[in-house]
Amino acid sequence: MSRRISSAGHGSLAAPTSIARQRDLADQLLGWFRPDDRQVPWRHSGDPYRVWVGEVMAQQTQITTVLGYYDRFLARFPTLSSLADASLDEVLKGWEGMGYYGRARNLRSAAREVMTAYGGRLPEDPEILRQLPGIGPYTAGAIASLAFGRDEPAVDGNVRRVLSRLFDIARPTARRLEAAARKLIEARPGNAAALNQAMMDLGAALCTPRAPGCESCPLSLHCLALARGSVADRPPAASPRRLPHQTVGVGVVWRKGRVLIARRPPSGLLGGLWEFPGGKLESGESAAAAVKRELIEEVGVEVRVGALIKRVDHAYSHLRVTLHFHEAEYLSGRARPRAASEVRWVEPGELGDYAFPAASRTIVDSVRSRGRIGRAPVPGGS
Repeated sequence: MSRRISSAGHGSLAAPTSIARQRDLADQLLGWFRPDDRQVPWRHSGDPYRVWVGEVMAQQTQITTVLGYYDRFLARFPTLSSLADASLDEVLKGWEGMGYYGRARNLRSAAREVMTAYGGRLPEDPEILRQLPGIGPYTAGAIASLAFGRDEPAVDGNVRRVLSRLFDIARPTARRLEAAARKLIEARPGNAAALNQAMMDLGAALCTPRAPGCESCPLSLHCLALARGSVADRPPAASPRRLPHQTVGVGVVWRKGRVLIARRPPSGLLGGLWEFPGGKLESGESAAAAVKRELIEEVGVEVRVGALIKRVDHAYSHLRVTLHFHEAEYLSGRARPRAASEVRWVEPGELGDYAFPAASRTIVDSVRSRGRIGRAPVPGGS
């Protein structure tokens, strides 16, 4: 709903920063908020570690998607010390399927830093929290308010939308939004956790990107964007961008019943994950030829490439890829890491112990259950 209301006669709308109005807004949010309406377990746990893990998972991922992964991750790493003691492989495997694996690497690094620098206790000062790997302004504010009761704002995407509309902010910079959230919190000290969650829930339930439920919103009489008819324009939509595309040849290489896997470098896209080796196609090159060339150049083995097993299209936040998986037979050479950080020959049944990117999951599952999944390479093939 985006009904236009004349600003004339709505004197309170002209003073968005008045203390009285801030208190009224905060009271309306607190009166509307029902903690049990959205089941977000870590936000009611009071456990700083669980709040931290949950809010990191919720970065760039919807809450409904997070819940199953959250329970599985906490079952595997129930304490901060257990996460700090875990290997990178264990953490990435526990995170598998969530995407944005830099979050998992940062969680482990930060846990180790907390153990060594802060005696295993997560700091409650948001400025100190921001110095830990993977903790930005939102996550620091969420931990400080939800776990420690600090009067700190936590501006996620939902809160950004609520504040942009409530105060009709045409250019919702992080600094301006944080200042607006902080004024609401300062109006009712001691209620930051509830106010932050109320705005998150309001953005998820009513103040949605499309077709917002303005008629049911507890703040509708105070909403400047609703009064001015600019709800649909707040916050302004990001300009669409065309993602670059890469075509990749991938080899499922066999030697004496074992398959070759390589670990990606620890930083960058999919850092630390395992994959079947391969690389980008060069100009005019076929996927099979790319597999043969990449295996020699990057892993040091010569292979005979068989038929195409599967083509997989996958999109990341900044890149689209098309992967051509070919089964291949080892011929000669000693597998050694060049572009990868590590290579291994493993039994098909062992693949489940390693964390793979989502784009490789169907191949991993097929190899684990059936072994070879394509036609055997023919003598004299590529």
